[in-house]
Amino acid sequence: MKQKLMRVLVASVLIGAGVWIGVSLGSPLEAESNTLTPGSVEDPVVTKSYVDEQLAKINGGGSGGSGGGSSASATLEVVAVPAGKTLLAGAGTEVIVRVGKALAYSVDTNGVADLTDGTELKKGTPVPANHLLIFPREGRGIQPDPAQKNGLTVLVRGSYVLQ
Repeated sequence: MKQKLMRVLVASVLIGAGVWIGVSLGSPLEAESNTLTPGSVEDPVVTKSYVDEQLAKINGGGSGGSGGGSSASATLEVVAVPAGKTLLAGAGTEVIVRVGKALAYSVDTNGVADLTDGTELKKGTPVPANHLLIFPREGRGIQPDPAQKNGLTVLVRGSYVLQ
């Protein structure tokens, strides 16, 4: 019993000494210290006008610099496709069918990418409403289903031609 009490006492003293040494010799965290000077190279000050300018460049609206923007519109345009006409999309154009029944159109055997389902729609395949389609090359598009009298209403982002 005496040995057990002695072990507990020695362990308590060692733990207490370790905690005391750790607290008294520990240095403050770098995040708590004031070693960084605001506006220095390590901590630059950024103004609102600088941020606005950088965002304008990213969105393609900036002057000079290489924003990498394209000439195509970044907004969705509402387009009515009359019955009997075909919407031929430019390369990289995005289309969403909103009203009406549409069929995929292609001048070759390849089709249109349906990003919503992750499938390829071959020529003559029905296009589901509210699915995002992307046209990898020119010569592909959508047309209203001949079985319906009305045309289509679609959202388009990019270049297109109605034929």
